Amino acid sequence: MQQQFRHSLLKTLAVFFLAICTWAIAPHAARAYDNPDLLPTTPTPIIDLAKSLTSIQQENLSTELENFESETGWKLRVLTQYDRTPGRAVREFWNLDDKSILLVADPRGGNLLNFNVGNEVYALLPRTFWVELQTRYGNQFFVRDHGEDGSILNSLNAIEGCLRDGGCRVVPGLPREQWILTLVTSTLGGVVLGFAAHPRKDRQNFSWQWALMFSPLWGILFVAFGIGPVVSRTSDWLPLLRNVLGFLLGAVVAYLTPVIDRKSPSET
Repeated sequence: MQQQFRHSLLKTLAVFFLAICTWAIAPHAARAYDNPDLLPTTPTPIIDLAKSLTSIQQENLSTELENFESETGWKLRVLTQYDRTPGRAVREFWNLDDKSILLVADPRGGNLLNFNVGNEVYALLPRTFWVELQTRYGNQFFVRDHGEDGSILNSLNAIEGCLRDGGCRVVPGLPREQWILTLVTSTLGGVVLGFAAHPRKDRQNFSWQWALMFSPLWGILFVAFGIGPVVSRTSDWLPLLRNVLGFLLGAVVAYLTPVIDRKSPSET
């Protein structure tokens, strides 16, 4: 009985101590998380609290963003943070409006990049653009290979280039991983066409009816997923040529494979 009383007393004291600690630490944590005092005293388009950029990079990027705003009217701002952030105070500090884009780099999450975009920006850069931009340059693998500074600078270059060109539906540039995916889908589309076009009647060399019947499938694989992502992201002809060759090779191999299987028993 006495042992149970001691156990209950210890639990009560532990809960009470934890509550006192939480009450004492919470106000300081709130001030650290949303602290307008972290804002600089002089106007600047970059607040680098996480030290993601070097001093030279900050200086060059500040000049670039200021020149871009004076030329185009679009306002680009950068905030990097880790355990402290000025929070919503940056909105008044930078006077963010419908023509503003705020890039927030925070390495604590699964993705480094987050974007706060004004309403007028969506007319030129749709929401799908920002999702692709975040997944391409903010993922852990890209940050590991290029650093946080590379992630920030590459994403800003893509935004500036698209705004200068009058808008983009997709992020320019074709990463190797994405091109490999388009090559696989192109080859798979050729395989579907090859099997569908295999002759099913005597004295028939090519089954146009079956090829047309399966055209929605191999057409989507080849055109929508194989060619479309390439031509919409780059003007380089080499990946496009490789996808076309992959499609033709897949079609030829799939077309000839049943013929070889059919001839092998008679030859044996």
